[in-house]
Amino acid sequence: MILRMSQLFVRTLRDDPNDAEVPSHRLLVRAGYIRRNAPGIYTWLPLGLKVLRRIEDIIREEMNAIGAQEMLFPALLPKAPYEATNRWTEYGDGIFRLQDRKGDDYLLGPTHEEMFTLVVKDLYSSYKDLPLSIYQIQTKYRDEARPRAGILRGREFIMKDSYSFDIDDAGLERSYQAHREAYIRIFDRLGFEYVIVKATSGAMGGSGSEEFLAKAEVGEDTYVRCTHCDYAANVEAVAVRPPAALAYDDVPAAHAEETPDTPTIDTLVALLNEKYPRGDRPWAAGDTLKNVLLVLKHPDGSREPLAIGLPGDREVDQKRLEGQLEPIEVDAMTEAELTAHSALVKGYIGPDALGEKSASGIRYLVDPRVVEGTRWVTGANLSGQHVIDLVAGRDFTPDGTIEAADVRDGDDCPNCTEGTLESARGIEMGHIFQLGRKYADALDLKVLDENGKLVTVTMGSYGVGPSRAVAAIAENTLDEIGLCWPREVSPADVHIVAAGKDPAIFEAAAQLADDLSAQGIDVIYDDRTGKVSPGVKFKDAELIGVPTIVTVGRGLADGTVDIKDRRTGDKTEVAVGDAAARLVETVRGRRHHSPG
Repeated sequence: MILRMSQLFVRTLRDDPNDAEVPSHRLLVRAGYIRRNAPGIYTWLPLGLKVLRRIEDIIREEMNAIGAQEMLFPALLPKAPYEATNRWTEYGDGIFRLQDRKGDDYLLGPTHEEMFTLVVKDLYSSYKDLPLSIYQIQTKYRDEARPRAGILRGREFIMKDSYSFDIDDAGLERSYQAHREAYIRIFDRLGFEYVIVKATSGAMGGSGSEEFLAKAEVGEDTYVRCTHCDYAANVEAVAVRPPAALAYDDVPAAHAEETPDTPTIDTLVALLNEKYPRGDRPWAAGDTLKNVLLVLKHPDGSREPLAIGLPGDREVDQKRLEGQLEPIEVDAMTEAELTAHSALVKGYIGPDALGEKSASGIRYLVDPRVVEGTRWVTGANLSGQHVIDLVAGRDFTPDGTIEAADVRDGDDCPNCTEGTLESARGIEMGHIFQLGRKYADALDLKVLDENGKLVTVTMGSYGVGPSRAVAAIAENTLDEIGLCWPREVSPADVHIVAAGKDPAIFEAAAQLADDLSAQGIDVIYDDRTGKVSPGVKFKDAELIGVPTIVTVGRGLADGTVDIKDRRTGDKTEVAVGDAAARLVETVRGRRHHSPG
């Protein structure tokens, strides 16, 4: 196949688009891969579509290799299945709802667990039909509140979602591992750095899940890895290892003290050290118990107050908190909502005014570090006063614990006693879940086992975002002059530039393109004439990012062409007569051999 630049539907740009926030977004637009239609909605131009289709092909090959079968559901879906699983409500404003001319409710599919479950229920009834793995590559729709970063977070996107169906948990484990290994092969082939981390299951439910994250500074996900063991987790899934309970027999009784003009933790600590010094060491922010008031926004629109107690040297990580509560969203408590609770004194709220059995009735959850016997300085529920030596388990008992505090570099590893945590950023590229029986129970998916007894099927769910992968690969491989595609996903194998005005140059370049195409090598041939200078052609080739660039120009007089490796910048002069064979060897030697 030959794509001639004189005919290719592409327009490269020298300036960045105004709305571009990250490098991949800027370059994908400038190089003519995508065009914006509306916030979070993009058109795939020919070059972009070729990259997207190559990624999809890799995914298909690896899914088919584990025996998964491809199918395709509609994007327009009925309300009833999502009502049965309560997700019609749980999605809140996150889905596109619409009605037909009869007034019946539909949605544009954000994900298809219900539809996969129902089609298996409709067609299969025996354990002999299982195990089964089926998948689709389909357009999804989610009404993102803040679409950003181009195709990294859009309102319309492509997803491969697959589902496994097994008779028991042992079968689910085998299916999960088969998909996990397929995902490793997929991401190895896509050509960017990634990490596999423990993740939360959120609204999906299930017993466990893992994420595949592309390493990227612009990523929205923060993950941590241990400096000693192999522990890795999304920060939302980090479980703090609680300290051991402490004896408190010798701790003085809690006592309220005057602490005026202490609007911050720092000012409180400074006053404590000045007026109420400890005998063993100075007071620190971690000795204080900060009580943060929030509001939970439930999918049905109701608002529930929540108080979270955590050490004063920590902050509530909203994304981490929402990861524990999904699909519930979290807001700060408004002044009006705070005023409505007369038992609370703003700025001096303490545990005795919190809890489901307290005067406020506000549920009170604490950080796992707040264990029995720990002593704290916290609000006294009196203006200008704090309580010192308030002991957990002696003076107050929370309603429970929650993982809501920020995770920091240097925190203890939850998995070992020697290591500490280091953080990095990533882009979520794949997520695999051991769903269990959540959807099968809701939709009554049962089959007869070998004893003739009806049993509920257990499921796994496995997602990969091909459209997001285009941006993630670009983000991971680009450089200061343009895109730089790995060979397996590049829109072409070779980019030939005819640099000059001599007709012999164009004849030699066209012949080389024909020779390569005849051997199955995909070529972009810059055959533009007129006012398009060699300099413009070179910049376009570097911007577009095909892994091998061939220049047919002044060297032709000496019987040579230049072959450049786009990634390393290395150039080689090759005789014209040897160029096709050299390029074929380069391309085929570096292509991944597909399964089977």
